Amino acid sequence: MRCSLLVCSAMFVTANSANADYPVAGKEPSQRPSDAPVIEWVNHNKAWYQSALTGVQQPYPRSLYFLDNQGNWYTPFIHPGMKGRYDLRNWHQ
Repeated sequence: MRCSLLVCSAMFVTANSANADYPVAGKEPSQRPSDAPVIEWVNHNKAWYQSALTGVQQPYPRSLYFLDNQGNWYTPFIHPGMKGRYDLRNWHQ
């Protein structure tokens, strides 16, 4: 019992002192920490667009213009999905 208490105490001290200078989100859920990292720009080059629009023919539908504002968020639309008859955009050829 004593040993486990000592181990838990050491883990708590290590966890709390490891990143003391890094801002922790979640202390105030309604407010982002003022010193939290911020993405200032996103570079989606021609290769990214070609990959994201695999299997889509020009003229591109207006519904795909969301890609211009996609940022670095994950979207399943730009990744290969299931194979076989579900592969409507021919990612798996």
